[in-house]
Amino acid sequence: MADKLHFDLVSPERRLFAGEVDMVVVPGEDGDFGVLPKHAPFMSVIRSGAIIITRDGVNERTFIHGGFAEVTPAGLTILAEEAIPVSEIDVVAVERDLVNAREDVSVAKTDEARESAEALVSKLEAMKTVAAH
Repeated sequence: MADKLHFDLVSPERRLFAGEVDMVVVPGEDGDFGVLPKHAPFMSVIRSGAIIITRDGVNERTFIHGGFAEVTPAGLTILAEEAIPVSEIDVVAVERDLVNAREDVSVAKTDEARESAEALVSKLEAMKTVAAH
């Protein structure tokens, strides 16, 4: 049997995945990176995007937002602020929320409100892009 990578994906709401996989591609702060079995220890902040989990030749995509990824000799753990299987993304709701968030940016009265709205726009744009592919 070929080597497998132990992978855990956890968000505050639930554990989305725990098991043995062939590879995981993660959207890191400095670019996407792939993790295979026996990968060197590594830690990265996550940017919004899709992780791709490859298991027995099948790819599964999950949108993640915020958090970090840690590779240890035991495997890969991703602690995400938010994680949603791509198949569960409601594109119509994302579009509606994106329109509202962009409006919030334009009417923000404080820097804090503007930055919060801009962060939401960024997340929703990433989610829309992930859902479209």
